[in-house]
Amino acid sequence: MAELQIKPNGTMGKVHDISPESAGWGYVGFGLYKLEPGDSISEHTGDKEVILVLVEGKAKIAGAGQDFGEMGERMSVFERTKPHCVYIPNGEEWSATATTRCELAVCSAPGKGNYPAQRLDGIGFEERGKGANTRFIHPIAMEDRDVADSLLVTEVFTPQGNWSSYPPHRHDEDNFPDMTYLEETYYHRLNPGQGYGIQRVFTEDGTLDETMAVHDGDVVLVPKGHHPCGSPYGYEMYYLNVMAGPMRKWRFKNHPDHDWIAQRDAGG
Repeated sequence: MAELQIKPNGTMGKVHDISPESAGWGYVGFGLYKLEPGDSISEHTGDKEVILVLVEGKAKIAGAGQDFGEMGERMSVFERTKPHCVYIPNGEEWSATATTRCELAVCSAPGKGNYPAQRLDGIGFEERGKGANTRFIHPIAMEDRDVADSLLVTEVFTPQGNWSSYPPHRHDEDNFPDMTYLEETYYHRLNPGQGYGIQRVFTEDGTLDETMAVHDGDVVLVPKGHHPCGSPYGYEMYYLNVMAGPMRKWRFKNHPDHDWIAQRDAGG
């Protein structure tokens, strides 16, 4: 099995380049560019569809014969304003030219050519959880948005001292409608940047059980099992999730030892 915690490779350029082959699984890819003003990049999607997420900063983006112009709004991800995003189908080329210092995520999964290139406007906002389990969600491309063949993408803001992806849950069996098999990546940011968060990835039988101190810029792979994370007092946590599997639906089960928390909160 691949290492679950991946550090950025350098400080500029393509600092993350995770493929299904490098991750040791079948669906999810994740790349991240850090660009200076004037830097230009381009990629061909091949057999993958991609969702480009401007995590921070602004860039001119084009793809699949369309010019989307300058995109981006928030200069810091922790402004919590909604991200600017573009969908590009498989078999197409896309390009980006930074107009400010920026951070561009490239979320990828198998494409089938069913959806056109488009800006992903109209991203919603959700508050989820209670008390120290409260977090804030931008569902960029979850299953209620019919915009992709495989990709499920969302971003989450976890206040200082809170837990997220909690109670522990898993989506590692292809058994719809009870559960769907979805591989997942977490791209973490911390505010202030010298902070750290905690993420545990573990199976109920104990064959996988890793607890990691994640730092600003790390990616965590979730090939199976439960995967909660927490942010210590004083440090706000952001993460960008990419999920994909054989079915574009998100069905999960909470850990049986901890499901009582969700049941209690649902009844409250």
